[in-house]
Amino acid sequence: MPLFAHTPVEKMTGPYPRRWFALLVLCLSLLIVVMANTSLIVAAPDMTQDLGLSSSDLQWVVDGYTVPYAALMLVLGSIGDKYSRRGALVAGLVIFAGGSVMGSQVDQTGLVITARAIMGVGAAVVMPATLSLLVAMFPKRERARAITAWTATSGLAIAVGPLVAGWLLEDHSWGSTFLINVPIAVVAVIGALALVPPSKAEKMGRIDYVGGLLSIVSVGSLVYAIIEGPHFGWGVGPVTAAVVAGVGLLAFVAWELRHPHPMLDVRKFAQRPFSGSMMAVLFFFFGTFGAIYYSTQFLQFVLGYDALATGVRLLPLAGAVFVGAAVTGQLTPRLGMKPMVVAGMLIGTAGVFLLTQIDKGSTYTDFLTPMMMLGFAIGLSVSPATDTIMSSFPESELGVGGGANDTALELGGSLGIALLGSLLGTAYKDKLTDLVGGHLPAAAMETAKDSVGGGLAVAEQIAKTPSAGPQQAQALADAVQEAFAHGIAQTSLVGGIIMAGGTLIVLAVLPGRRSTGKHGQEEPVAAEADRGEEYADSVH
Repeated sequence: MPLFAHTPVEKMTGPYPRRWFALLVLCLSLLIVVMANTSLIVAAPDMTQDLGLSSSDLQWVVDGYTVPYAALMLVLGSIGDKYSRRGALVAGLVIFAGGSVMGSQVDQTGLVITARAIMGVGAAVVMPATLSLLVAMFPKRERARAITAWTATSGLAIAVGPLVAGWLLEDHSWGSTFLINVPIAVVAVIGALALVPPSKAEKMGRIDYVGGLLSIVSVGSLVYAIIEGPHFGWGVGPVTAAVVAGVGLLAFVAWELRHPHPMLDVRKFAQRPFSGSMMAVLFFFFGTFGAIYYSTQFLQFVLGYDALATGVRLLPLAGAVFVGAAVTGQLTPRLGMKPMVVAGMLIGTAGVFLLTQIDKGSTYTDFLTPMMMLGFAIGLSVSPATDTIMSSFPESELGVGGGANDTALELGGSLGIALLGSLLGTAYKDKLTDLVGGHLPAAAMETAKDSVGGGLAVAEQIAKTPSAGPQQAQALADAVQEAFAHGIAQTSLVGGIIMAGGTLIVLAVLPGRRSTGKHGQEEPVAAEADRGEEYADSVH
């Protein structure tokens, strides 16, 4: 057995023998990309205190990763298709590890944001490469199972990130949560060279760099506007970014329709399986990421769990993802993709609506069922939708397909955290003003209204003031926690309504097992996708 995998997938006469071992490498690569964001959730309080981060600073420490990640995936996926998918995976892991090392060593806000942006560039290379390599390696009959394992890894990372970060923060500084990525990336690079075969698109034309540039401008501006506008107001910057995103999107569509070899064939959005699956991924991660984001804050700030305890309490979510993945693996071949995707969205929507019952007296148990419902829904619906999206692309565009899927995921997650986070902040401020308005000095009130962490910090300062004392401090802490719980309930209502609307849209757009063909006869809705899959299989 050779030390390194050197025979390209395209030259193999049958399925790659070590493909399931190679899948472990792809899942490990995916794990650290997703963990980079989820681990930061529990590290944020330590970073805020150590670096003196403002609310805006913290937002950009989080989203400095998101903007390049979302904006570059489509282009970098295409470059991987053209030159080397395995090479792209290895290069992305090296860039990601380099950004992680930098993040662990710096102690200035701007440099931390820069390190996160470098990690985002690496992630934008890794994510589409993992999906394109998966589809290239696995024959059609096994692909759905492999994508289910890939999806389950994303759910696992949601819980493992906070757990590992919490364990590290017990004895180390927040920089250790960056450094943990490095040994995993090294193992993944070695595994990629040893187990993942080379792969690239055959007979691929020149890369559409103009379309790629337009996609970067459009998606990057859109994500910036989504992040900045809801949180910090629709000033000149966010409004300009939104306009640039709109104009850029129109220019992108116009260019792609005229180009003989477009970066992304926008005509695919006329195919109901593809467009419905893209919307399902976007709406689903809108609600899921938003709900997990503010639920984790409640566990830390209101219930008082430290980083490790918070990570442990997210483990049932990961377990539920695997249960959902097992169920969808059994039922999707029998029932079809649409019932599983819609069922998952319904369960996820119900989980978000359950969070409307949260109040100041809520305990971890009140979050357990919604979190498990969201985890089960991820496992149930995301892999069939992803499989459908990837099946819509021929072998020469697998990286672009992975980029399109991951862009929808990242846009949905960014929109959920930004919009629902903004609604939560507004509801929290309004409720806190009703409860304690006029009882605090103006400066202290502004700090308390900025965030739940700021409110509790003000309460701690009041407790140390001789003229106030513990009773007034406790009264403010109670008001902060009540206001935050009220904000979660109100935000979950809006998030649930949006997810319910998204579910109805997906239900209407996705076709059933059979749809009307060009000549009025019924044919499988996945016929177009199956032709692409058969082509991909033929390269084996």
